[in-house]
Amino acid sequence: MKRCSTAELRHLEIVNLCDGSRLGYASDFEFDCEDARITALIIGGACGFLGFGKEDDIVIPWCKIECIGEDTILVKLSQNELSSCACRQSKNKRFRF
Repeated sequence: MKRCSTAELRHLEIVNLCDGSRLGYASDFEFDCEDARITALIIGGACGFLGFGKEDDIVIPWCKIECIGEDTILVKLSQNELSSCACRQSKNKRFRF
């Protein structure tokens, strides 16, 4: 089993296998405090001019990750799933790091 830190995961580009789009880089993580596991990667929304007009965050459930490689994280999200991942609120008993 290969282990890596959250700092290392932040440097891997996230690519969607369904359409080949580059989604960005993980800026945050969602943890389940009871199980002590990462439950989602969070791609921070881009900020507009002077911090105004920030785009929604994208929250990618851990179960949608297909592969973590040396340079990229491959996820499999249909267009509908990707739309529903934008700006999802975290649930109880979870912690963002």
